[in-house]
Amino acid sequence: MPVIAQAATPAGLLHAPIELAGDWGRMLPGAALQVVERMRHACLDGVRLVSDRQPTRLRVEEHTSGSPAVWLHPDGSSMAWTIVDIGERDWSKLAYQFGHELGHVFANSWQADAKPAPPCQWLEEAMVEAFSLRGLGRLAKDWKQNPPFPRDNAFGDAIAEYRQNIVNSYKALADSQGLTSDPAKWFAKHRSEIEVPNLNSFAQAMSLNILAQYAGASECIEALGALNRWPGRSSIPIGEYLQRWKDSCADLHASPQLPIHLSEILGILPGLK
Repeated sequence: MPVIAQAATPAGLLHAPIELAGDWGRMLPGAALQVVERMRHACLDGVRLVSDRQPTRLRVEEHTSGSPAVWLHPDGSSMAWTIVDIGERDWSKLAYQFGHELGHVFANSWQADAKPAPPCQWLEEAMVEAFSLRGLGRLAKDWKQNPPFPRDNAFGDAIAEYRQNIVNSYKALADSQGLTSDPAKWFAKHRSEIEVPNLNSFAQAMSLNILAQYAGASECIEALGALNRWPGRSSIPIGEYLQRWKDSCADLHASPQLPIHLSEILGILPGLK
């Protein structure tokens, strides 16, 4: 794919150069790049980047069909390659999709061996969805105060409404599934459905619980940088997954508060199935 725009900045996930590629139609690459950069800062500003597996470049490729994804290219490069699928100048959707895929990159799911796998991929999906929703909220406020385009302050309200619609739909799911009233019972009852490796309706519902943790304790966010640093990644049982995540947090001197919280509310003892 030809690169059609690039922002050259120092390396590191917050400052790694971003390039746009793919079919952006009549959208101005410079405008799309500004939105992507704003969303990256909304997601990562003030967050401690603890991972020892950060990419040195980011690519955002626009497709005209298909699902957003991280492209796991086996070329050994240090570039994280994300794919989005948006309508023309649909900046809210671009920010939302990019934020979710950036969350996967933040969680060390961008290299060639990062293929999603059950039974724990759903949990990463919930965490990075919450990561994107948090970023959207911050982006909406920033856009309102300091828009990237002249006299476009009001679009901050459109971003906030886009985000709230997602939150409302997930809250309805959490209530109807029983997650709101008893997370441990919810997990035990629906476990076979929950552990499907995608952003299923149960992962969507759980994302709001995690979003609340991000809002209440910002150090919970840094724990994503300690994910997936062990053999088997998400393919191991959830008790072992949570224990290895806690160990990884200790290794990187990151807060273990989020894996501890998830263990407690789901009724899973770390190290057990």
